[in-house]
Order: sequence, then structure tokens, then C-alpha cells
Amino acid sequence: MCTDFYFVFYMLLQVPNFTPKVLPPDSVREVTRNIVYQMHNDPETFWHGVAESAIQFGLKVLAALLIYAIGIWLIGWVKKLLKRHFDRKHTEPTMASFVTSFVQISLTVLIVVISVTALGVDTTSLAALLAAGGMAIGMALSGTVQNFAGGMMLMTFKPFKAGDMIEAQGFKGKVVETTITTTKILTPDNRVVILPNGALSNGAIDNYSARPLRRVDWTVSVDYGVDAEKCRQTILDMVNANPKVLNAKTNVKNLYKEFDMELYQLKTVNYRMDAIPDPFVALLSLNENDITFVVRAWVRNTDYWDVFFALQEQFYTELPKHGFTFAYPHVDVTMVKENSK
Repeated sequence: MCTDFYFVFYMLLQVPNFTPKVLPPDSVREVTRNIVYQMHNDPETFWHGVAESAIQFGLKVLAALLIYAIGIWLIGWVKKLLKRHFDRKHTEPTMASFVTSFVQISLTVLIVVISVTALGVDTTSLAALLAAGGMAIGMALSGTVQNFAGGMMLMTFKPFKAGDMIEAQGFKGKVVETTITTTKILTPDNRVVILPNGALSNGAIDNYSARPLRRVDWTVSVDYGVDAEKCRQTILDMVNANPKVLNAKTNVKNLYKEFDMELYQLKTVNYRMDAIPDPFVALLSLNENDITFVVRAWVRNTDYWDVFFALQEQFYTELPKHGFTFAYPHVDVTMVKENSK
């Protein structure tokens, strides 16, 4: 039993010095016999060899740890260098986070390979082992690879950037960060939703921040019997009175000078309007219990919700004062009293 323990200990210390080979049973028995013979006849030389192998192995472990520690420090330095570069070039935060994440993971894998090589492990054998398990690894990581490819597509076509308000995969929120595999969005109720880039790049993306100007739409339903033209004009006067609503008199050239066009996406499509349409009000439909007007007006993207809520409330409070009542589902019942005979 003691001989077997010494043999195993000796073989473990010798691992970094040679590529392990599968020996036939007779060879193992022969090696064991030689080790036992050396221990009994020349123990000083035997233990000297064990000590020398232990020292060599310890030095390799120390070198591997040192390489790994230096590598991690260098990765942190590279990240800081990239951050300063992106800040100086005013790079989009989405692109900056994606590139930084990709560089960090690539350098980490490289440092691990170099550290394993410093231990004396045959990287050729390691590569062969990885190749042999490549199919299983590929199947297990198929989703990750798809997300990585999706991230590359997002960085190439740039359907959104950090700070944009988007709706995708059933979620709506502001884009916070895009890494090599995921995109984080912050919802209006302060939740962080992490979307996989694979599904995000293959699905529909509604970008609310892609244009500097947006059209606001309302529908206003009033009761039957009202003067349609007078009601339409009253609504139109309310819309025109709002200072944030744009119209055909707005100077388009000066308007676009206000915007930093670098903040907007989809520049391959003509994003400039030749003129701003006037606010529009028209009778949309005749319903069972009411008539509905459609209202449309153009505003700056940043003013969208302010204008929408302000006029929505104004319609509700001001229209009844002008004699235009809102309809509601109701049924008129007529009772007929029959004369008794």
C-alpha cells in the first residue's frame, strides 16, 4: 500500500514534464517495479528527484498565477483605456458597452489559455479535447451564439441606441445598455428588463425616439345632434392655442437647427420634413351611440406626452362648456299605456 502511494505521488509530480500516455498493464507494472527498486537501493536519488519535480511544478503554478494576475490587471487597464477613448470620441453608449464587453471576454479567454500553457499542459491535447466536445458545446451554447450574432446585427444596423424609448418583445422602456448577448431596458415603472439580442434582432422593434418630430393623435366622441362643424372648429381652436403644437407657419430650417441629429437613428431614411402640416380635425365615424372626431397635430418628440395629456384634459373640461356633451351607451325606453276595456 505504501509503495502504491509513493508511486501515485511521484507520477503526479511528473505530470507537467511530459504528455500523459496510456500505458499497457505490463508497462505500468514495470514502471512500478523500477520505482520500488530505486526507493530501496537509492532512496537519496529518488527523493531528490521527487523534490526537484515538486519545485518545478510549484514554480509553474506560481508562474501561471502570476500571469493570470497580471492579465486581469491588464484587462482592467484596457477597459479604462477604452472608456477614456469612447468618452473622448463621444461614442454611442450602446456601441461602447458592446465593444468593451467583447474585448473583456476575449482577453479573459486568452489569459486563461496562456495560464494553462504556463502550467505545462499540452495545448495541442487541450485543443483536441475541445474539438472532440465541440458538437456538444455548440449545441449547449447555440442560444448564446445566436445572441452574439444578434448583438453584432444590432451594432451594425443600429435600430436604437442607449437612451432611446423602444417597444420590443412585449416590453416598452428606455435602452440602458447593450452587451454582446443581451440588451437592458428600463421600463417606465422602473423595472430592468433584459432582452436576448438574438430574439431582439429577429423581432419587431418600435423606436419612439428615432425621429425628432412626432404626430399626436386623439379621438373625441360626442353625442348625436351637435353641430359637427362648430364642434370641429372648437377642437381645432384648442389645439392651435397650445404653444407646443407645430403648424405650417413653423420655420422648418430653424426647427431642425434645434436638434442634435446625432441623437436620432435611421438616418438612411430622409428624416427631414419639407413643411409641418397644420393640425387636423375631421369626423371619423358615426357610431351606435355617438359620433367620433379624429384629431392630429405635430409636435417635437420631447413634447409628445405633455401635449397629449394637456389637450386630452382640455377636451374633457372645455367641450361641455361649449355645449358639446360626451355620449355614453344608453337605451331609450318608451312605455305605452293601454286603455283597459
